[in-house]
Amino acid sequence: MSAAQERRTLLERRTVVLAVGAAGAAAALTACGGSEGSGGAESVQQPGSGGAGGTVLAKTADIPEGGGVVFAAQKVVVTQPTAGQFKAFSATCTHQGCAVKDVTDNVITCPCHNSTFDAATGSPTAGPATQPLPAREISVEGDSITLA
Repeated sequence: MSAAQERRTLLERRTVVLAVGAAGAAAALTACGGSEGSGGAESVQQPGSGGAGGTVLAKTADIPEGGGVVFAAQKVVVTQPTAGQFKAFSATCTHQGCAVKDVTDNVITCPCHNSTFDAATGSPTAGPATQPLPAREISVEGDSITLA
């Protein structure tokens, strides 16, 4: 086999290995993806906010009492543990980084391994997660909830 043929064969092997690796990574990311929670709320970004602080997430009426909404694009979950009390946490599960899916009866649930978290504190209530969801800063002004 000539040197040119050996280089071509090596390049073809690398291309196949890279393609298989990329397909595997895409499958893993898809499996860990989340969806926006119940409640029908849609996130609204202010022009120029780029997903950073200042993003209007929802109206207070969009967050059910005892429940919450997951905003996948901002990777944040907003809850209303009691009437008029709004909390926000990272929507990334502390067990293996999956996105939490929903909030029902003051419990935030991760669909990957069924870890659950308290909607008022972000603390784990059932494993395998052992670390709380990190708090995120929000501000509530009037009827708007904004990511700080």
